[in-house]
Amino acid sequence: MQITTAIAIYFLIWWLTLFAVLPWGVRAQGPDSPPGTDPGAPALPRLVSKLIWTTIVSTAIFAICAYLYVNRIVTLDDMARWMGV
Repeated sequence: MQITTAIAIYFLIWWLTLFAVLPWGVRAQGPDSPPGTDPGAPALPRLVSKLIWTTIVSTAIFAICAYLYVNRIVTLDDMARWMGV
């Protein structure tokens, strides 16, 4: 796997994982929200924590996928056959 391909795949996995991690631990402001803000907006978004968790989870997913690909446990032909192509 070329380094540019690996970086692109990691970025895609990271981006998808970010959207999975964003709702973790969100608490809405509720009726006590300040004037002019949406009551459904998070009280404390904790973005730094979510970015750290996104990086950890996406690195683990990428490592598993890279291991399977590099050691030819799962090949592109196998995936094509599973999808019926």
